[in-house]
Amino acid sequence: MTERRKSEAQMMKNLLSMEHLTNEEILYMLDRAQAFENGEQSQLTRPYHVANLFFEPSTRTKTSFEMAERRIGCTVIPFDAGFSSALKGETMYDTVKTLEMIGLDAVVIRAKEDEYYNELLEGIDCAVINAGDGAGQHPSQSLLDLYTIRKEFGTFEGLNITIVGDISHSRVAKSNATALTRLGANVRFLCPEEWAGDFEAAHSWDEVLEDSDVIMLLRIQHERHAVSKNFSKDSYHDEFGLTPAREKRMKPGAIIMHPAPVNRDVEIADELVECERSRIFAQVRNGVYARMAILETILKGRQ
Repeated sequence: MTERRKSEAQMMKNLLSMEHLTNEEILYMLDRAQAFENGEQSQLTRPYHVANLFFEPSTRTKTSFEMAERRIGCTVIPFDAGFSSALKGETMYDTVKTLEMIGLDAVVIRAKEDEYYNELLEGIDCAVINAGDGAGQHPSQSLLDLYTIRKEFGTFEGLNITIVGDISHSRVAKSNATALTRLGANVRFLCPEEWAGDFEAAHSWDEVLEDSDVIMLLRIQHERHAVSKNFSKDSYHDEFGLTPAREKRMKPGAIIMHPAPVNRDVEIADELVECERSRIFAQVRNGVYARMAILETILKGRQ
């Protein structure tokens, strides 16, 4: 680990977007994730109190953050958005300021609004970690994906990463495209034409399949847009899903990823979810180490 990586990361106060991170900060947190997986203990020197504010459903991210918080010695303060004063009209700012006054050192937030965190940048002193903002960014998912890829290939330089699915509504696609491109990977997209958003995308597997090192599949986010009446799970799977026949055409050593939850037999054939190439459940395990690294880095930056 270089001293430059360490010194830059020690200045981090929040984690809001992959666009805000330098390559050195990213690589530092990946190094710390590897250290945690190798059994190293946290470098935090005092106890911290953290709450997880999830205003959208989550299984992996919320539980993973809770596990990470406990593993680095934090006290996790319960917060249930469904029984909070947000239901009475309390603003995000007032909710976070209240928790800060109670004594919290950091909040992990998932919200449906893009860039919800902008209203917290002035007047809030506790750390803010973005666990997903609408269709904006998902930095902790991106960091665990980067960690998974680096464990597999040892580098990002020159890798062909193909992201497949609901690109325009995916915070995972945006976060990963930003980081992977800066780290030297070739990022391509595959999706129906109407789901490309601001990205240039291929519309046929034949353009991207056989030279991809990583196929990163995305969930179709029905909750974020009106899917065409012509859409059907079977037709999507036939045209854009990863089928056994397509998996057989992948290059030796190529891997399959998905941030989950997975719609089996839609984005990916059921039998491929745990096939030899799949790293889908490994991503979940890696997420704990990546989030330990995130939390430690942010909290150390405030010591």
